[in-house]
Amino acid sequence: MTELCSISDSFDILNITMNGVEHHTNGDSNGCGDIITQNQQKGCWTIGLINSKFRYLTAESFGFKINANGTSLKKKQIWTLEPDQTGAGDSLIYLRSHLDKYLAVDSFGNVTCESDVKDPGCKFQISVAEDGTGRWALRNLVRGYFLGASADKLTCTAKVPSDAEFWNVHLAARPQMNLRSVGRKRFAHLSENLDEIYVDANVPWGEDTLFTLEFRSEESGKYAVHTCNNKYLSMNGKLVDECSKDCLFTAEYHSGQLALRDRTGQYLSPIGSKAVLKTRSNTVTKDELFSLEDSLPQASFVAALNARFVSVKQGVDVTANQEEISDHETFQLEFDWSTKRWYIRTMQDRYWTLETGGGIQACGDKRSSNALFDLSWQSDGSVAFRANNGRYVITKRSGHLYATSDTVDDTCKYYFYLVNRPILVLKCEQGFVGYKSPANPKLECNKAAYESIQVERGDKGVVYFKNHNGKYWHADSECISAESDTPEGFYLELREPTRLCIKTAAGNYLVANKNGGFRVGDAALAGATQWEY
Repeated sequence: MTELCSISDSFDILNITMNGVEHHTNGDSNGCGDIITQNQQKGCWTIGLINSKFRYLTAESFGFKINANGTSLKKKQIWTLEPDQTGAGDSLIYLRSHLDKYLAVDSFGNVTCESDVKDPGCKFQISVAEDGTGRWALRNLVRGYFLGASADKLTCTAKVPSDAEFWNVHLAARPQMNLRSVGRKRFAHLSENLDEIYVDANVPWGEDTLFTLEFRSEESGKYAVHTCNNKYLSMNGKLVDECSKDCLFTAEYHSGQLALRDRTGQYLSPIGSKAVLKTRSNTVTKDELFSLEDSLPQASFVAALNARFVSVKQGVDVTANQEEISDHETFQLEFDWSTKRWYIRTMQDRYWTLETGGGIQACGDKRSSNALFDLSWQSDGSVAFRANNGRYVITKRSGHLYATSDTVDDTCKYYFYLVNRPILVLKCEQGFVGYKSPANPKLECNKAAYESIQVERGDKGVVYFKNHNGKYWHADSECISAESDTPEGFYLELREPTRLCIKTAAGNYLVANKNGGFRVGDAALAGATQWEY
């Protein structure tokens, strides 16, 4: 029999739920966007649950049928883990399906998923197995028995959990994200020597704040922290080339926050004055808690008029006058869901703002309507900014930016580079973009595991995609494959904070087919796939 540890047994309950006073959000928080974004903003987790037969808990689209037959984490296998708000315990939760129905157990032990509201029978308590696997057991609070899977049906009849009642937890976070310490209220980033992770960044700026929390299904559902320089975090705080057992962590849930426990039972936390991320304590406090947050798009813009990068290096005036990209030429794009427009933020926490007379300055430290801009994507791959006065931003011969044009001409065009994604992971409704098979370079978009895509910058906003085989993407109306020795140009168009469209140099969009096919479509935005990245 596997011993259990109730999370609340090892943790004093703290008022740090993500929808409470301590919540920080990297952008807007009005409940818009996709399910992952919505859940982050509400302090909920987006997860998949895997049983001992390596099958996912599934809510079928018709008849509210539930089973544990899913083979990968797709829409029907997505569950929202909602914290209980009564204060009775930080391990009490509800599970909501993709159909917005709650998992429940009736007085006879029947498991259903038809309720629109959180009835008493919907509440479960998480316990973590103490056998080193980190698996979860879910005890129904009213019934007092554990949720299990048997053949095609779910059961809740076991007083003590066996293998059938233990679940691995697959976090459905975006592959690339920012890691924020709850205790320090700071973000993780690579050290200058690229051999450790420090948790002391006020703002997650640049590619060195990007991390991938890798789900290792072959390692009993544990997690590895993968950095943007292709290293893995070891429990001693050092970054190593290969993912060993010292790099594997169990995910624990604490009132909407994440704790990561190593194989010796110690938890990751920022240690010392440098806030080095490594394991030390065998109990959970604020210092051992983290939140996973969307990495907001950070971009650089080249003015078509003079081929110079837009910059704030010389002061508050936004000016196209630099030849290279630094922090002064990197801007964070923050989406306003109500207007579908963007705030453009500098490293100094100032926003591009429309001033009297039409000039654009980075002087405002507060969001206002004059700090909102439309991104108007052009057929040639460029983008135009439309300011709050309804006019387009032009580049003057001096390089200064002014919103004075009623139409888009060459002075209004800027070339866009997504600078904090040197590696892209692409996902659509069907799954991730990856190889058809290890021996076939054809790409499909229905894969359960993602393929990292290296992004190389060309001129005038063009980017080239290279896969780990060293070959570039080639695209046509039949398929897309990674088998070309010659770079082929594409444009990226940002549509939402976590979604973009990809366009060929000829102006046609890449589209995903229902069967997993991945090909070039036409030039109409209506038929374009918006890729989650």
